[in-house]
Amino acid sequence: MAGPVSSETVAALLRGGEASQPALISTGRLSLSHAGLRAAVERMRSQLRAAGVRRGDRVAIVLPNGPEMALAFLAVATCATAAPLNPSYREEEFRFYLHDLGAKALITLPGDAREAHAAAGEGILRIAIDREGDSIGLSNSSATAFGDPEEPAPDDVALVLHTSGTTSRPKLVPLTQRNLAASAANILRSLELTPEDRCLNVMPLFHIHGLMAGLLAPLAAGGSVVCSPGFDAFRFLGWLEAHQPTWYTAVPTMHQLVLARAERDPRAARKARLRFLRSSSAPMPPVVMQRLEVAFDAPLIEAYGMTEAAHQMATNPLPPGVRKPGSVGRGAGVEVAIMDDAGSTLGEGQRGEVVVRGANVMPGYEGDPQANAAAFVDGWLRTGDEGFLDGDGYLHLTGRLKELINRGGEKVSPREVDEVLLLHPAVAQAVAFALPHERLGEEVAAAVVLADGASVGERELREHAASHLADFKVPRKIVIVPEIPKGPTGKLQRIGLAEKLGLGPPGV
Repeated sequence: MAGPVSSETVAALLRGGEASQPALISTGRLSLSHAGLRAAVERMRSQLRAAGVRRGDRVAIVLPNGPEMALAFLAVATCATAAPLNPSYREEEFRFYLHDLGAKALITLPGDAREAHAAAGEGILRIAIDREGDSIGLSNSSATAFGDPEEPAPDDVALVLHTSGTTSRPKLVPLTQRNLAASAANILRSLELTPEDRCLNVMPLFHIHGLMAGLLAPLAAGGSVVCSPGFDAFRFLGWLEAHQPTWYTAVPTMHQLVLARAERDPRAARKARLRFLRSSSAPMPPVVMQRLEVAFDAPLIEAYGMTEAAHQMATNPLPPGVRKPGSVGRGAGVEVAIMDDAGSTLGEGQRGEVVVRGANVMPGYEGDPQANAAAFVDGWLRTGDEGFLDGDGYLHLTGRLKELINRGGEKVSPREVDEVLLLHPAVAQAVAFALPHERLGEEVAAAVVLADGASVGERELREHAASHLADFKVPRKIVIVPEIPKGPTGKLQRIGLAEKLGLGPPGV
C-alpha cells in the first residue's frame, strides 16, 4: 500500500481545486471541471499502469497543443516520467530524442505522428489518445501488464526535457516532482493566483514555460486554463472575448504580434478582462511593454526562467509593487546572485554571470558529469546569462554570455542594440547578432522587420542607432527582412543568424 502522499508532487498539485469549478477549457472542444480533470487523470494513470508503464519509465508525448496534450502530460507526470516532444520534428530528430530518452512508450493521436512512429521502431510501446464524446482516455491493444500502483516520490523524475542544443549536443534535463511542485508554488505566489483566475495558454506544452506557467501553476491555484491549439495572432482577440481569461503568458515575439492586432482593434483589446499580462523566456523590449500596457489597460509582468530551474527564477511584482522596465525583477522563491569567472559573488551593480539555487533547480544534467562540473559551483547553477543586481535586488540581464558580440575586444550586448532599433517608429521587430569579420573577429549586425505600411532604409536606421549608441555598438549591417527566424517556442534565434540570412564576413 502506498504511504502518505507528499505535497511535493504533481499529483498533490491537482488535488486542491474545488470540484465543480472549471479546470481545463478548450477553445472548441472539451471542458473539464477540477473533479473531471482528476477523474480523467486517474483514468489515464490506470490505463498507463495496465500498459506496463512504471515509476521512472520515460513516456514520450507527441501531441498538438490542446486538452489532450495537457491531460496526457498530467497523467504521465503523476505515475511515470513525461517526455513531451515537438510534434514538428522530423524522423531523424525523433530517432535521436527517443533513443536519448530511453523511451518506454509513445503517446500520439490515432493515425498521427507518422515520423515519430517510424523513428520509434519496434521496441517502444505505442499508445493512442482515445476520444469518446467528452471523455479522453488512452487505448492500447497490447496492454497486458500492470505497472507500479504507487505514486512517484518527490525525488522521482517527473519531467525530462532537452536543452536547445544551439551550439552543442542537446543535454538531458531531468526535473523531479519536487522541482515542478516548487516552481508551480513560486509562480502562483508571485502572480497571486486564485481560483478565480483563468490563464489563456498559447505556449507550446512541450516547453517548460507552457507546462509550468501556462498549465501547472494556474491548476495548482485552483484556477482554470484555456487550452488553445497554439499561438495564433489572428484568433487571439477572439479567444479573449470568448473565454474571458484574467491573464496570459507568452514570449516577446508573441506579445509583439498580439500588440499589432490590439492596436488595429483597440476596442476589442480594451474589452478584455485581463488582470495582467506575463512575459518570459526572452527579454521584453521596454517600448513594447509600455504599448501593451496601454493597449490592454493592464500591467505586464516580466519574468525570467530557464528549463534547468523548472522555469521561473525571478519576476517583477504585481502592482502596487514596483515594476522596473528592463529588469526581470527579484528572485521569487529562488536565490539569485552574480558571480565572476573565479566563482566569487559580486556586489551591487557589478556585471557577471547570473547564478541561482533553490528547490526548483534540477539535480544535474543526466549522464553528463563534465557539463555538471561546468554548470554548478558551490551549489549554485550557472545560467549562462550576464547581468547585475541593482540596489533594490532587481536583476537586470545584459545578454547571454554566448551571444555577446566581441567586436575587436569591445563587448556589445545585442539586447541593448535591439531596444534602440525598436525605438524607431518604423521598426516592429529587431534582433542584433554577431557577423563574422576577418579583422575584428565579429562585427555588429541586425535584422529588422518593419511595421505594417512603414518604409525606411538601412542608412536611416544606422543614423537612428548612432544617435543612441556608442560608435562601436552601431550595427555596420542592417538587413530588412519579412520575418526573423524563430525557434519552436517562438523565441527569436540570435545565434547562427548570420548564416541563416546568408551573410558572410564583410571583409577588412
